[in-house]
Amino acid sequence: MKISIYNNYDKMSRAAADLVAEQLVNKPDSLICFPSGESPTGMLQHVISYANAGKIKLDKCHFIGLDEWVGMDETNEGSCKHYLYTNFFNKLNINDSQITLFNAKADDLKAECERINNFIAKKGGLDMMIVGIGMNGHLGLNEPGTPFNLYAHLSELDPVTVTVGQKYFKQETRLTQGITLGLQHLTEAKIPVLIASGSKKASIINEALNGQISTDVPASILQNLPAARILLDEDAASELEHLA
Repeated sequence: MKISIYNNYDKMSRAAADLVAEQLVNKPDSLICFPSGESPTGMLQHVISYANAGKIKLDKCHFIGLDEWVGMDETNEGSCKHYLYTNFFNKLNINDSQITLFNAKADDLKAECERINNFIAKKGGLDMMIVGIGMNGHLGLNEPGTPFNLYAHLSELDPVTVTVGQKYFKQETRLTQGITLGLQHLTEAKIPVLIASGSKKASIINEALNGQISTDVPASILQNLPAARILLDEDAASELEHLA
């Protein structure tokens, strides 16, 4: 893995957008996974700017969502789907045929996981998979204890995720399960990317990148991925004991 540290959130976000732009120039029909949450917003804004300026074209690529809260769709403002449409897809009028997201309200969620797995496989795998990191070290909704070799799956949400997840909702919301791409997807992605910012992430970043590789800290899997790109702002990197 390669760790890059930037002065602030905006510079980190621009660097992440540059990776996306480079990928799209090299392979216009790329399959790219975007996360939701606080971390990717700046990156998405820069990608939008690049597209509007004609620096990149998005007409041949395909986007896939990282995860979703079970039982939610775009009508829930805290849903991943609402976030991606509001902050990215709608701003560029991305065609729905280019977008694949989890249906977290499907009657058969295991079948939904298989639909996503099959879609990725038929596309030849993920060209780029971008993730953030949770306060408990999760990637997507791969919670502590999740085996590294899982593809898309249902997850029982960790109490830390349930608590932190409330920030995405205007009122307290019951969160129990998630549906998510798996860590095996990250392992197989041609370019796995982690973005993180803020001092609140500093401790878990150090544990993930310098600690023992263990399912107790899902993000520690990045130490096993030579192609992984780790993009941090100075605050998120402030507790790194050494550059792994």
